[in-house]
Parts: sequence; structure tokens; C-alpha cells
Amino acid sequence: MPLPAHTLNVLREFWRVHRHPALLFPSRQKGLGGASSATTHMDRGGVQQALRQVTEQIGLKKRITPHCLRHSYATHLIEAGVDLLEVQKILGHHSILTTTRYTHLTEHRKESAEVYINTLMSRIQVGWNKVV
Repeated sequence: MPLPAHTLNVLREFWRVHRHPALLFPSRQKGLGGASSATTHMDRGGVQQALRQVTEQIGLKKRITPHCLRHSYATHLIEAGVDLLEVQKILGHHSILTTTRYTHLTEHRKESAEVYINTLMSRIQVGWNKVV
């Protein structure tokens, strides 16, 4: 997955806090202070707990999951015009059919398609005896 420069900078700052020699996301079962001596990486539960803490801190009432973030990321890439095969590669899907699950149309996309189709069709002039 491509790593945006801003994300890389944030990850570097995070590493400067815990400074684990081998793990970027060490287990924090003993708190952040124990992260530098952790023997395992953060597991799925740790990721979910960290995400839950962040959403509580910012006052977000909606339940957000790592899968929800992944789905949103893929949807935004597709809406921005990134090729579906590229999105497949970024997400690590073996089958393009798996990636197409992320292509649900939002209302914005539906409206854009309708405007585009109407603009395209308005250029066609049809007469009873000819097509221009």
C-alpha cells in the first residue's frame, strides 16, 4: 500500500515515543511506557481499543472499526478516479470481485453520473429524418 508522506512523518513521531527496536506497533498491554520492551506486536484487539479511545476523545458517537476505515479509504480512492485494478493491488485482494464490493455508489456519485449522462445525451440532436 502506498504510504503518504504525511503518514510516514506521523509514524516516525510515534516511533520516537516508544522507540522499540523491531516493532512499529508494539503491544501496549503495560501502557505506552512498556511498549519499548514489548515482545509482541499490537494485536487486533489493541488496534480496536486504540481506535475506540480516539473516537471517544474526539467525541464521535458513531462506532468506527478498522474495517470501516479500510472501506472508506477504498471508496474514496474509487471516487477520486483511481483505477479499480490499482485499488485491488493497494488492498491486497487476489480477486477483482472482492474489490468491486467497495464500489457501491454514494449519492454524490449517482448525481455526478446523472449530470454526465444528461450532458452527454443533450449533445445528440435527433430529428425524424436524421441523427446529428
